[in-house]
Amino acid sequence: MRRTPHHRLRTAVAGVLATGLAALGLAATPATATTTTTTSAADPALSVQYRTGVTGVTAGQAAPWLTVRNTGSAPVRLADVKLRYYFSADTAAASYRYSCDWAVRGCANVTGTFGTLTPGTADADRYLEIGFTTAAGDLAPGATSGDLRLRFNRADWNPLRQSDDYSFGPERSTYADWTKVTAHHSGTTVWGTAPGGPVEPPPARILFDDFAYTAHDDPRLGANGWMVRSWGGGPGVPGATWSPGNVTFGQDGGSGASVLKLRTATAGTAATTRQAEISTTTMKFRKGTYAARVKFSDAPVHGPDGDHVIQTFFAINDLKAPMADDYAEYDFEYLPNGGWGETGNTLFTTSWETYDSTGVQPPVNTHTADRAGYAGWRDLVLTIDDTAIRYYVDGRLFATHGAQYLPERGMLIAFNQWLTSLTGQPDTTTPRAYEQSVDYVLHVKDQVLTPAQIAERVAAYRTAGRTFEDTVPAV
Repeated sequence: MRRTPHHRLRTAVAGVLATGLAALGLAATPATATTTTTTSAADPALSVQYRTGVTGVTAGQAAPWLTVRNTGSAPVRLADVKLRYYFSADTAAASYRYSCDWAVRGCANVTGTFGTLTPGTADADRYLEIGFTTAAGDLAPGATSGDLRLRFNRADWNPLRQSDDYSFGPERSTYADWTKVTAHHSGTTVWGTAPGGPVEPPPARILFDDFAYTAHDDPRLGANGWMVRSWGGGPGVPGATWSPGNVTFGQDGGSGASVLKLRTATAGTAATTRQAEISTTTMKFRKGTYAARVKFSDAPVHGPDGDHVIQTFFAINDLKAPMADDYAEYDFEYLPNGGWGETGNTLFTTSWETYDSTGVQPPVNTHTADRAGYAGWRDLVLTIDDTAIRYYVDGRLFATHGAQYLPERGMLIAFNQWLTSLTGQPDTTTPRAYEQSVDYVLHVKDQVLTPAQIAERVAAYRTAGRTFEDTVPAV
């Protein structure tokens, strides 16, 4: 998280180090901000057509020719799509080589790798997985990838037997839908049936918390893996206090749901400034889906408005050395009154690769900003897979940040609210307070869920009366 303009400053936190973690919060304001155009996050819908370029049941090579079509209503990035052609290895030790003879999107933008199917079946124990680079572009609704004229052969060039290959169709001399080739979008199967029929996925590893606690010192908080900050240091106003008493729990007046509340109060001096933060105690969250329903506020709960307050939801780990490669941080940060060079409402999403704690080298990060008001309840979703980090707000894609910023190790999940400075407030002495609320938090390990799937999962927990679950293993 940003701390001060143009430099990221971080203070070692004794309370966190005592539990084996490092400092929690950091910051830097980007020199410029860009506004993203949001698009619908509709569930992808794809189909695959197949024909064979080599019909012989025994041949020197197999030639699966494929096309993939977007049958949905929203664009789909080909870089998020994988296709799998399944076959049976002729011998256990056999290895294979992939080639692309022709592709409308360019063979340089089509990848082919081989994998082992476990458990195998009588007609499949291997697969050829076809992927795409970012240069392959998008599929508009109704569009196809065009021809993918592919082939593979045994590395020793011995003949291969196609007659016992699951995905082989000797009669397929023209393109037609073929469900024996599967299509996957961000790890989810969206077309076709794998050998042996649908396989029940392993149980999801999940953190869900409905924040049904009584107070910051409720013993269930610690037992459920949360810590409320009480130690000093950044971010925010130097000398301000991080007060456990500013983390409270109650009910939302509209829905009656249990909520976490973070309050920031000040009377215009560091000594009177009280900020709030809560985070998990372990850094065990990496790829997958992060979701929270957060209530941002444009106005204080009492007192004059105008302070540069920051309201957040983020994942982060510790910087082990200046410019360390394994640092990671992903932020939603709402500025209702500007700050960091902004003059009005701004929502930032920022992905961090690393930074220099000494301030000598510039940080490595990327960000997207929308200069608009986001007061009220917002559904915030962050997904991390092998290709990108994606941020969603209220079911709409807000930002996509590239593979350069993917995490190398686990992170903790946190919420905080703080003042970036004591400037911007014309009335500097009257007490005032700001409040951010959180309805729930959800993390699903190694699975990318759509906003609709998240809503369904949260509703299922609430229907079942379950307020907490944590099956995410420690790393």
